[in-house]
Amino acid sequence: MFAVVSNFFGSLLICMAVIALLLPLSHRLGWLDKPDARKQHEAPTPAIGGFGVFLGIVLPFLLGNGLSVETLSFVAGGLLLVLVGALDDRFHINWKIRLAVQLLATLVMIYGTGARAEHIGPLFGFGDIELGAWSVPFTVFITLSLINVLNMFDGIDGLIGMVTAAVTSMFVCAAVYSGAYDIAEGLFCALGALTGFLWFNLRRPGQARARVFLGDAGSGFIGFLLAFVIFRLTQNPGHPVSPVLGPYLLVPPIVDGLVVIVHRVRKGISPFAAGRDHAHHLMLDAGFSVTRIVVLMTALTLVAGLFGALSMLLDVPAPVLVMLYILMTFTWFWITETRERALRFLGWLQRKVIGGVSAVEQSS
Repeated sequence: MFAVVSNFFGSLLICMAVIALLLPLSHRLGWLDKPDARKQHEAPTPAIGGFGVFLGIVLPFLLGNGLSVETLSFVAGGLLLVLVGALDDRFHINWKIRLAVQLLATLVMIYGTGARAEHIGPLFGFGDIELGAWSVPFTVFITLSLINVLNMFDGIDGLIGMVTAAVTSMFVCAAVYSGAYDIAEGLFCALGALTGFLWFNLRRPGQARARVFLGDAGSGFIGFLLAFVIFRLTQNPGHPVSPVLGPYLLVPPIVDGLVVIVHRVRKGISPFAAGRDHAHHLMLDAGFSVTRIVVLMTALTLVAGLFGALSMLLDVPAPVLVMLYILMTFTWFWITETRERALRFLGWLQRKVIGGVSAVEQSS
């Protein structure tokens, strides 16, 4: 219990201290994310939250685990992502360079920590599928996908912080359930750092808009961290968490990212191009407030994760869960195939369903 408390509050305080120190410096140096046609913020805002989250996680991690090849490899891979993300936040570097550094960081994780996907469970109902020679390519694909979908998902105040805090909380529960208490304790560092970041990023009384953003430096590192945790929980024989559970804990960013990428490719647009075609953009255009989007996305994350976990406990066959996930993704793909259809659906949801719930809450 002492380790859990010290990890959480130690990471929280480190993250808040780093951000508080960098805030005036970023304004002085002009290290600001400036508004443009596709960005929702109203004023130039420092994108330095990633530094606070990174240091808030890795410093207690190093203190608790000591200097070893595994810990240094994880930190080195994360640092590569933070640095290239910070450069991208400041200078908008070419996506090919970003992808190359992400690949390097992933390979450092694979060969330095041993974290990799070696099997993917009974996805098709014919027993556990061993990856063999495909282990490293598959691990690279999953890690790069998580890094980039989280980067794409980071679009409005509080969204990525709240959703990834919810995901991390569910990973803590999965780790405790499977007996991976060391992983659960370590994840409290992530929860503490994310809480410290949200103090500056989440809209709340006394803070009408975010004071800092996570930036590519932070979203990339969090994607890297979650991939590392997924591999540690699902690939360790002593911690039997089904690989099928992972995607259910990350439904909003994964489904949104997949659908946006396919839409862009079909239109002949680069998947890495900037745009206003993500779910949170469509919800804003349909009349949702920023706070309501954050609450709904966080709730959806928790509901989808709980559904996945309960399905595992009830021994729902893995192929059924895979088909449900595909159906859910194709449904959102169809809804967002045209902007007009997406706005009609979200407008109906806002007026008839969400609005009706709000009216009931206000009258009770």
